[in-house]
Amino acid sequence: MTRPTTSASELDEAAELVATVTPDSVDEPRRQPPSGRSRWTRGPVPVLLAALIFLFAWQVVVWTGWRPEYLLPGPVTVLGELVQRAGEPQFWQAIARTLVRALTGFGLAVAIGTLLGLATARFPLLRAAIGSLVTGLQTMPSVVWFPLAILLLGLDEQAILFVVVLGAAPSIANGVLSGVDQVPPAYFRLGQVLGAHGWRLYRHIVIPAALPAYVGGLNQGWAFAWRSLMAGELLVVIPGAIALGNRLAFAQEFGDAAGLLAYMLVILVIGMLADTGFGALARHIRRRRGLTVR
Repeated sequence: MTRPTTSASELDEAAELVATVTPDSVDEPRRQPPSGRSRWTRGPVPVLLAALIFLFAWQVVVWTGWRPEYLLPGPVTVLGELVQRAGEPQFWQAIARTLVRALTGFGLAVAIGTLLGLATARFPLLRAAIGSLVTGLQTMPSVVWFPLAILLLGLDEQAILFVVVLGAAPSIANGVLSGVDQVPPAYFRLGQVLGAHGWRLYRHIVIPAALPAYVGGLNQGWAFAWRSLMAGELLVVIPGAIALGNRLAFAQEFGDAAGLLAYMLVILVIGMLADTGFGALARHIRRRRGLTVR
């Protein structure tokens, strides 16, 4: 007797079922939000509140006189410096160059980390062979790769991208592995009953089920990529391609405390915006799966 075949549309319907039905949602009704939760706890309000608390704590440290103001200027002075520099074309060129590097390196890391994670999860022998290696690469500080990158690739864009990819790809691969490990065995049996095997099983069943952990791996991978990039731009100066990290190093070298803190604020804000984006994506996935009310 031949095994019944399943069309791609039927497998897509199964994937939609995986994306909307979770073990928690089967066993219990839709979860209610914690008591006291309101619209004020979502959106930009918490971010603005955190920024105000940070600025106030910063000003309190300045008021204590712990360091002279020329070494540790207050937030008003630094924000004024930031506004002044925002009127310079070089300021936006540095931000654009850093963002291009970040997105390029992160995109390469997503492709490499995803393929590596899926291949490692698909083949037990490969996972046993390199699974611990991937974790070891994730724990290595990205800055230790720069001597090798500069030796192999020189003081060039490729050296920076090399370290960014090495910093982010292991986290993304581990996110894939973690997501696959959390897929209930019933989902694998469901796919096999529907006639999905090999890549089709992963494409229509496993990957949709592993999506929440994968997004978490992407968020962590971006954090590692951003940190690696800042380390690279502090160490590698490419003539004619000055970026945020380079300007940070120049400000420190010339004793420009206000400029240094202004660029640090820009780096902080970009990191917060990226985290907000990944958080919004994770909330959207949770809403689709009935894990939140709204």
